[in-house]
Amino acid sequence: MYKISEFAEMTGLSKETLRYYAEVKLLEPAYIDPDNNYRYYDDGSYFLAILLVKLRRFGFTIQEMISVMNDESFANLEALLLQKREKIKMQIENLTLKVEEIDCFLASGMEEDE
Repeated sequence: MYKISEFAEMTGLSKETLRYYAEVKLLEPAYIDPDNNYRYYDDGSYFLAILLVKLRRFGFTIQEMISVMNDESFANLEALLLQKREKIKMQIENLTLKVEEIDCFLASGMEEDE
């Protein structure tokens, strides 16, 4: 069992994030000591925390992460990841078009200066 500070260091999640994840039932401690309310996490919690770190880096919202965690079989995880991948690809395309538009705008302004 790991105290919250140890677990935060292991996972890269802050203690505040771990408390928030517990509050929204995303990642609850494996054990809470009734005497002092210290939170303890176990190795199973570590796997879930690392998954949450990855999902957050992939741009999942809290609600999307809750959906993944509620599906304990993770049966829909691949489909969600593929959807997220497509969304990111579309965002890249849109941003690339904006960059091209900016370049054209800048180029047209430079032509007028000449």
